Amino acid sequence: MTMHTIGVVGAGTMGNGIAQVFAQAGFNVIMADIGQQALDRGLASISNSLSRLVKKGQFNDNEAVATLSRIRGSTLLAELADCQLVVEAATENAEIKEKIFRELAAVVRPDCILASNTSSISLTTIAAWVPQPERVIGMHFMNPVPVMQLVEIIRALQTSDDTHTAIHALSLQLGKTPVTVKDGPGFVSNRVLMPMINEAAFVLYENLASAEDIDTVMKLGMNHPIGPLQLADLIGLDTCLAIMDILYREFRDSKYRACPLLVQLVAAGQLGRKSGKGFYHY
Repeated sequence: MTMHTIGVVGAGTMGNGIAQVFAQAGFNVIMADIGQQALDRGLASISNSLSRLVKKGQFNDNEAVATLSRIRGSTLLAELADCQLVVEAATENAEIKEKIFRELAAVVRPDCILASNTSSISLTTIAAWVPQPERVIGMHFMNPVPVMQLVEIIRALQTSDDTHTAIHALSLQLGKTPVTVKDGPGFVSNRVLMPMINEAAFVLYENLASAEDIDTVMKLGMNHPIGPLQLADLIGLDTCLAIMDILYREFRDSKYRACPLLVQLVAAGQLGRKSGKGFYHY
């Protein structure tokens, strides 16, 4: 399949980043969200990101303008009808994702590939929501999308070889490094990452060290570019908690029990960078 128009559902941090990398690679992009304000914020974020690339000398002004011109917003999923690929990047909530996929299946062509940027929800379950489940696959981009190299490709039980081949090649076309994994709770990235973040939260909860010192140990002692608590704030503590809850539910293993401090911070609305406060103040 020749791809020229890509749909992205969700204009938040991940959605607008995904839209940007497709547009940078020369694709026309329709970024959909439920409200115009969310779209405006997403487009503004892309514009700011491109401006930073220009300042760093990675882009020139003409390239930035051309990239932005290839992205348009819409509040209607029906406008994605002619896309060859739609990437869902909505909030990490199975009920919301199911609604989106069922609505998408009703408007896109039968051969349109439906990808999800989910970080933990089963792709096999997602594929079962739509006709032609063989066209469903996971494209798990990392945050920030324009910077991070990895695309974790997750094959549902139903995913066809043709779908996988197309998405693997497309990831390379975006300048990313694709790694294919089987469908399982948390896949590889969050199966390993989230328990580490959760354990760092337990260390803080038990007053063994400050947030700054915990992160310093991991940065200087383990050569991590960013500490686990700083990373949690960047990801969003609500997202971290949602993934831990999925791991706990799917594996039925107490080692995936979310730290009480993480639960409390989310209950207080202290979600990290996006709310101005999490493990750190911003």
